Amino acid sequence: MSTETADTDDELRERITNFLRRNFPQIQMHGGSAAIRNLDREKGEVTVMLGGACSGCGISPMTIQAIKSRMTQEIPEINTVHADTGMGGDEGMMGGQTSPSFPGEGGDENDDEGPEAPF
Repeated sequence: MSTETADTDDELRERITNFLRRNFPQIQMHGGSAAIRNLDREKGEVTVMLGGACSGCGISPMTIQAIKSRMTQEIPEINTVHADTGMGGDEGMMGGQTSPSFPGEGGDENDDEGPEAPF
């Protein structure tokens, strides 16, 4: 890859990052993250992974759809956007963690079961 190509890839990555920050501030405000996973300038394809709170968020499919439609309209070099929360894979974005635990689960006598009901 030539230096010029690397510079234009870096510039395109910066534009995509700025697009995400400008158009989807709620991702970061709600504890989520968005990162460019792969960029193929020749094909005009970008892969964006949403992580953090996005991994379990019920509205992340709508956010993904909005990213896909708006990015191709606003960034002419991008023809196709692949976006996912990573929850469909074996490990997901949570590094292999399973569902969250709740007080009283797991059978450990020392678990904090929370306060007792007043009745």
